[in-house]
Amino acid sequence: MRRASYLALILLGLISAGSAHGQEWPARQPIKLIIPFPPGSAVDAVARPVFDAVSRQIGQSMVFESRAGAGGTLGMAAVAKAEGDGYTLLVNSSVHTITPSTYSRLPYDTVRDFAAVIPLSQFPDVLVVPPSRYKTVQELVAAAKAKPGSITYGSGGVGAATHLNAERFRLSASFTAVHVPFKGASEALREILGDRIDFYFSPMSAAVPLIESGAIRGLAVSSLKRSASLPDIPTTLEAGYPDSDYVFWVGLFAPAATPRAIIDRLHAETAKALNEPPIREALKKLGADPMELNPAQFDSFVRAEIEVNARLVKAAGIQPN
Repeated sequence: MRRASYLALILLGLISAGSAHGQEWPARQPIKLIIPFPPGSAVDAVARPVFDAVSRQIGQSMVFESRAGAGGTLGMAAVAKAEGDGYTLLVNSSVHTITPSTYSRLPYDTVRDFAAVIPLSQFPDVLVVPPSRYKTVQELVAAAKAKPGSITYGSGGVGAATHLNAERFRLSASFTAVHVPFKGASEALREILGDRIDFYFSPMSAAVPLIESGAIRGLAVSSLKRSASLPDIPTTLEAGYPDSDYVFWVGLFAPAATPRAIIDRLHAETAKALNEPPIREALKKLGADPMELNPAQFDSFVRAEIEVNARLVKAAGIQPN
């Protein structure tokens, strides 16, 4: 009887210690947020106002660390191998669900090594062209079909979200074109500004001011419905190209071993920040839309999108690195 009571007390103590560990977070600082892209990226622009607010809420500093390189996989690997204590986190984009198909060997398992916490926002890319070239999506597609392989399209790199967006549209519209990958999204947009490539699916945050100024022309957005930032521009679906939608998102992840109590606290604090009017307004100016999912729903979304992107990569003939 005494032995049973003793074991029960030990078990109770272990449970209490585990609960306290989650409740005490954050007990030290800083909390490191790894972004697997260069400073100034769309991910960076979305994450900073949100986590500045979270930092104020929890009373602990949160520092951003750029770990760019290898298509985002360097930063992802750093977080996958980090201790699951809530002090090293990953802020990633749709690239999270692309790399399992575009890299033949990864130093981590995207499904098993990460815990999805919360999406920060989603926003479509916008199909942009030099003003001198095409006035409508249909005109662009007609030109591509008239001379197969004669037009060019840019991306932020082979297997980048901007690349897959263009491939999804190209496959739906049934035309061939020459892919011109660049080191980053900003370089591809500069080629449109310089009238050197035919089209590019640009992140909204960078394209909206240029469209409004007339420096480039926006032909369509890749979302299911029109963007509030560009209400006069149709979706690619409206333009008549089924299954051409593609949404870029940004979200927060933790190492898989992170206690559920910390995951839930991170989700609650981030959701609170996302609902603050100044944050909502800041994200709206970037062309972002809410993406309200709890950790379990976000995890299911990630798993499903990995499969969707695998099919798209195969259909587009993209060879894994």
